[in-house]
Amino acid sequence: MNWHSSTEPTRRAAMTSVFDREDSVFQVVVNHEEQYSIWPDYKAIPNGWRTVGKSGFKKECLAYIEEVWTDMRPLSLRQKMEAQTA
Repeated sequence: MNWHSSTEPTRRAAMTSVFDREDSVFQVVVNHEEQYSIWPDYKAIPNGWRTVGKSGFKKECLAYIEEVWTDMRPLSLRQKMEAQTA
């Protein structure tokens, strides 16, 4: 028996993630490991993340992250590697 309505595929196709939209406003967020991401401006920031004070359209926020996040290694790994070379 098919429990899905005949409009199910249409409804799913019409639903777009906010992360896929270029016209949504985001905040740049960072976690304790200094890893950056974007988060929708209208949603509460998830635990473990904090804003960095930059917000705007997706393209602007991603450009900011590309500019400031120059070392992709988590902070704990960078610290461990620095301690080994000291």
